[in-house]
Amino acid sequence: MADEEPVDQKKYLEESCKPKCVKPFLEYQACVKRIQDDDSGHKHCTGQYFDFWSCIDKCVAPKLFPKLK
Repeated sequence: MADEEPVDQKKYLEESCKPKCVKPFLEYQACVKRIQDDDSGHKHCTGQYFDFWSCIDKCVAPKLFPKLK
């Protein structure tokens, strides 16, 4: 048992939290669609991207930290 490779629980927890963060994800997708034809490169969706991942992190953290050794 000690020879087993540790499994990264964070990836599984992130997947389980994604359904709870649908609104920020839809906002990110809408932004990406809005700026799709921007050739200048000045428009971006960084704020929406970070909002989505912040939601995921807030959901994952309370479940992940008790599992850490």
